[in-house]
Amino acid sequence: MLAELMEVRKQYGNFQLNCTMQLEEGRITGLIGKNGAGKSTAFKAILGLIHVDDGTVRVMGQDSTGLTPAQKEEIGVVLSDSTFSGYLTVQQISHIMEKMYHRFDRADFLEKCHQLSIPLDRSLKEFSTGMRAKLKVLLALSHEAKLLILDEPTAGLDVVARDQILDLLREYMEQEGRGILISSHISSDLEGLCDDLYMIHEGKIILHEDMDVLLDQYGILKVEEKVFADLDKRGILRVAKESWGYSCLTNEKQFYLENYPGLIVERGSVDEIITMISKGEEL
Repeated sequence: MLAELMEVRKQYGNFQLNCTMQLEEGRITGLIGKNGAGKSTAFKAILGLIHVDDGTVRVMGQDSTGLTPAQKEEIGVVLSDSTFSGYLTVQQISHIMEKMYHRFDRADFLEKCHQLSIPLDRSLKEFSTGMRAKLKVLLALSHEAKLLILDEPTAGLDVVARDQILDLLREYMEQEGRGILISSHISSDLEGLCDDLYMIHEGKIILHEDMDVLLDQYGILKVEEKVFADLDKRGILRVAKESWGYSCLTNEKQFYLENYPGLIVERGSVDEIITMISKGEEL
């Protein structure tokens, strides 16, 4: 197990994180949820950047607060609110990284910067949002970490740049023993990349599912009022009242397709699931 949160609690005013999740070797795990749901707090708990009120955080087999410098080098990180000074150039940053990480490959890093059109001699304050985002990901990948913690790594990137970054992440996972925990508001990125997915809502994990199962078995039913009353609701996870009837989230899409041939059943994309869990209610 690369990382795990076990009944971790953290209180901020009226917000409380109450979270259990696991990241296994050889898997890319997605974490989704609305802004303020607790994604960044969970990431910071894994990294030991905040003190948790209760529960256990373990990274690579031990408490996250007791990691040695060598073990910390095994973690690559992208956080939305962290970066190098805006007055530094990529060339200067590469020399700093060389001193910080024993396995930092400067030549390979600079070559990848060239491939992604990241200028080496301009200060970061002159970079576009997309350039900054690409640089953060390359830095996280540059020192052969076993675990990547990536908070919105493709934010601000165009389609071409996002595809380049996702390809780098897939290439990274070709070596055994590695894992990624990633959040993104771009659902298509997660659908094409992740092996499993956690959804966090108001600080709590309310869904954990393999991506293949999520895309194959989950769906959104569109049900008129007169049909809803007689609908078998055992496979319904959430219901939202609409002007024309009800939207229903199910994890048994095939059952409803087979038993209610006239029913509208839409594919359960990540975006649809987030929307339904946010606005819908449990029966």
